[in-house]
Amino acid sequence: MSEPVTPPFRVTVRGPTTVVELLDREIVRDEAIDALAQQLNQLVEEGGHRDLLLDFGAVEFLSSAALSRLIQIKKKLSGVGGRLRLCAMEPDLREVFRITRLDTVFEILRDAESALSRP
Repeated sequence: MSEPVTPPFRVTVRGPTTVVELLDREIVRDEAIDALAQQLNQLVEEGGHRDLLLDFGAVEFLSSAALSRLIQIKKKLSGVGGRLRLCAMEPDLREVFRITRLDTVFEILRDAESALSRP
């Protein structure tokens, strides 16, 4: 019998914002990326969530496939008048977003509390 897989994220709703706290140190496995993308899509499509905040506090590394999925989710949210924000990135991860110029695509904030206090 296989052990249950712990979700690589935790979802909480804080006012109008849905906070998705990423729990894995590395988001590189296809299964984890697919699970995250599926959960985010469900939040948008089925749950009607339009303001998503991804908390990267525990994350040190993302694969290019994960970055691609984030761009897809952002486009989906933009298409329905929503927004996707990112927060709590370690400096090395933030540098990846800067080098790839994704820091111009995503709103990246210092931490969840500062993100939640912004309209």
